[in-house]
Amino acid sequence: MDFHKITFVPHNKSIEVRNGENLIRAAMEAGVHINASCGGEGVCGKCRVIIEEGEVEGGLSERLKKEDIEKGYRLACRAKIVGDVTIRIPVESSVDASVLNLQSTPRRNAGIREFDFSELKEQGLFIPPIEKKYLELPEPSAQDHLPDVTRLVSFLKLNHDEHRLMVDLPVIRKIPDILRKENFKVTATMARPVHEGRKTHIINVQPGDTTDRNYAIAVDIGTTTVYGQLIDLISGEVLAEYGDFNGQISYGEDVISRIMFAEKGEGLEKMHRVVVETINKIIARIVRKSGVDRDDISSITLAGNTTMTQLFLKVNPRYIRRAPYVPASTIYPPIKAAGLGLDVADHVAALVYPQISSYVGGDIVAGVMGSGLYRTDKLTLFMDIGTNAEIVVGNKDWMACAACSAGPAFEGGGIEFGMRAAKGAIEDFSIDPVTFEPMNITIGSVRPKGICGSGLIIMVAVMFEMGVIDNGGKFNRNLDTKRIREKDGVWEYVLAWQDDTQIDRDLVLTEIDIENLIRAKGAIYSGCQTLLEEVGLTITDLDQIFLAGGFGSYVDLEKAMVIGLLPETDPEKITFIGNASLLGAKMSALTNSIRHDVVEITKKMTNFELSETASYMDHYVASLFLPHTDLHLFPKLKARLDERRKIMKSQK
Repeated sequence: MDFHKITFVPHNKSIEVRNGENLIRAAMEAGVHINASCGGEGVCGKCRVIIEEGEVEGGLSERLKKEDIEKGYRLACRAKIVGDVTIRIPVESSVDASVLNLQSTPRRNAGIREFDFSELKEQGLFIPPIEKKYLELPEPSAQDHLPDVTRLVSFLKLNHDEHRLMVDLPVIRKIPDILRKENFKVTATMARPVHEGRKTHIINVQPGDTTDRNYAIAVDIGTTTVYGQLIDLISGEVLAEYGDFNGQISYGEDVISRIMFAEKGEGLEKMHRVVVETINKIIARIVRKSGVDRDDISSITLAGNTTMTQLFLKVNPRYIRRAPYVPASTIYPPIKAAGLGLDVADHVAALVYPQISSYVGGDIVAGVMGSGLYRTDKLTLFMDIGTNAEIVVGNKDWMACAACSAGPAFEGGGIEFGMRAAKGAIEDFSIDPVTFEPMNITIGSVRPKGICGSGLIIMVAVMFEMGVIDNGGKFNRNLDTKRIREKDGVWEYVLAWQDDTQIDRDLVLTEIDIENLIRAKGAIYSGCQTLLEEVGLTITDLDQIFLAGGFGSYVDLEKAMVIGLLPETDPEKITFIGNASLLGAKMSALTNSIRHDVVEITKKMTNFELSETASYMDHYVASLFLPHTDLHLFPKLKARLDERRKIMKSQK
């Protein structure tokens, strides 16, 4: 795809973007502010720019007069980049050039690591735990009257060097009819043992040759969402995937509230049934989309945090939330999936990822395995950020882990206009350094109706760097702007006036919202700082950071560091690995090597209970500021803030 160079003047900032990119989003990525409060729908008419050189596609609007269009004016939110172009920001052209240095820093998202199936093949790890073999058995006769099962097992031993075989009872029940459907030409599905010397289970037989049809399902059981993939065990390709909200959210947003619900009456049965219904809905969707026969699905691998796992398995989670925080089990044997209520064939085994502790679950173990952390020499920090944040540090020789409760702020919870990432949510934001007017960009480029987690992080970071809020998250009430006001005893900033929104009132960010975000980011940062300190490391000792979680790919790294969500480090060290839990579940379906290694890996992972670690609370209290009470931990930010103060002082 073609890339084009955009130059913004008088900022003298240039950026390369893909052909067809929206102009206002390109400006945001470059750190150039353009007034826009309607989210990019084109109704406020404030994002006027001048095309000085080159051409853009679109950008015309009834809000632009004919003479303005002739002068090169366009609406940035309606214009697409189709070639190299120079853009003038008219509002800034009359401003002292030194003020331009107060603009936001360019956007820096984490590099995204794509899973490469060829790596498994190159490393000799592509050994799916479920294998199919086509067999042409000799038919019984007066001279050969071996029992059907014996005939099958003996043929495998003699012709395929298969020993220590076990035939499951459901297979024994179906063998007589299946063998005779295609004149004793059958395909046997075998589940390989994790450890050598154990028995191989024959879990299914099918008439004819079906060796070209062998599939698995991988599932991430998240607190908020559940995702599933249908995988071809021959090619390694994902044939279909789908995600949906976990039906349990109707009974509580977080794991603690769900544990409390499960403790009441038939609560545990209800929570089990609801999550199984969610998984079955996903299975139905991906099976229909892929066109796969359910009888050709051989296994389902599932990963979830400890609470989600126990609720799924209908295991009482009562003691997870009570000191000394003990889960029912850390390792689960293969389970008949149909027996759990999953809508798959009787022969399918459910393979559930093991846990570490009450709050470091199978989703994190799956992430460690799927990301390759357990096989690297590099000193690595793994962070999965969501309602509950889990942290792992180490490499192939050792690992330490911890969990902290961040709360729902990153998913819109506890924020007056917070919402999950959906159309109409403000996902990117900037402020004019002179007028303090906002630049809102929404998902779908429509009028705003709320704020998603990644947008909230950017919003608070920009406001802090621009001096709109102080390091305690309080608004600067001396600024000359109508956007900052007091309402019902709470100070707030008006992101969009009612007429520019989808809702029937002004869309605002309040000091209470900011306080909730600071608490959430403080829990994560202090957890990271405490864990590193407990193993004798600092952030500078790390070779790489893996960032996982629902919104990790959208988080601006610089902004996450500005608020103190992430430690300040070189952004090049940070890689987003997506849904690490689902990745690990997929890898486990593709290679028996991971299933073999995972138990040993869990033994290597030392868990720290932060609530019982003396230094955690001290670190937490120190983190309840932007970015931290000790600004020397963020030297790059400190330098920018010092420069800003100099510029502002020179303007007086």
